[in-house]
Amino acid sequence: MKLSDFDFDLPEHLIATRPVKPRPAARLLLAEGDAIRDLHVRDLVTLLKPGDRLVLNNTKVIPARLSGTRWRESAQGRVSAKVEITLLEPVASGGWRALAKPLRKLAEGEEIVFSDRLAASVATKGDTDVVLEFNLTGPDFDAALAAAGQMPLPPYIAAKRAPDAQDHQDYQTVFARHSGAVAAPTASLHFDADLLAALRARGVDFTEVTLHVGAGTFLPVKVEDVTTHRMHAEWGEVSDAAVAEITATKAAGGRVIPVGTTALRLIESAAQGGKLAPWRGETDIFIYPGFTFRVADGLMTNFHLPKSTLMMLVSALMGRDRILRIYDHAISSGYRFFSYGDASLLLPG
Repeated sequence: MKLSDFDFDLPEHLIATRPVKPRPAARLLLAEGDAIRDLHVRDLVTLLKPGDRLVLNNTKVIPARLSGTRWRESAQGRVSAKVEITLLEPVASGGWRALAKPLRKLAEGEEIVFSDRLAASVATKGDTDVVLEFNLTGPDFDAALAAAGQMPLPPYIAAKRAPDAQDHQDYQTVFARHSGAVAAPTASLHFDADLLAALRARGVDFTEVTLHVGAGTFLPVKVEDVTTHRMHAEWGEVSDAAVAEITATKAAGGRVIPVGTTALRLIESAAQGGKLAPWRGETDIFIYPGFTFRVADGLMTNFHLPKSTLMMLVSALMGRDRILRIYDHAISSGYRFFSYGDASLLLPG
């Protein structure tokens, strides 16, 4: 299974840099079996059946990108320099692992000031990242970070424009509850309160799980034999209540459809023992063709990068040849791609 098996040509103009408004107005490609239909996200109300269950990732994206100033004593006196920080994940010591630019000029023990309220010292420095210890913790840290930070837009958007205040709303789901992600579960960005209410009235059920999406989700696959690729680890939780709800839906003949690859990877991680069970911890599950799905009956997801692990995941669900036909249709029909783009509903049939 080669990396080139999951490649395709994507026109640059199809990469979305802003979402459509309102959220459910985004286009929705329905792939059910071999059939393809062009719809909109709002049509989920008629596509889903009473008794179906959507699994939602309720992680909350933190404004993980920070611009700061470091100060250092020199022969010319106290001098300053700009530092760009991207928070990656909390560490057991209470600090944060982060990317720093420029990394090589930082020194352990050095202080970086981000705002009047927020500062951090460099606790340790590695070859690729640093661990920062902030001057605030808990709700005080959250509030200061919200004021000083910017949303961590994916590289393919950040290369086209800088993040702004609108992204604080656009790059967050309406059901975000638990802070910790540095990337959004983007298929969930298509839901608003009205659509959720309409789906509930239709008889569609919801289960929430938590997977804190890490920056590793954007790392490229660098091996030609994809089966040798090592996935990044992300922290997640599937509660006892979530297991009971999903199990009841399956027993009643309803479909379990994760919204987003993060929700799918998490519930399939929790079922690796043979059946779905409560889960709490890190998962590095890698789903590629040949994988046996134990829980998911379908998937709602956006359109993914060529040669990415997410292309391999949707190929595992639908079959590689079929997913490439789906993507050919999406490209020729002008669907918008990636985090702020349109959605697909994939039902293997």
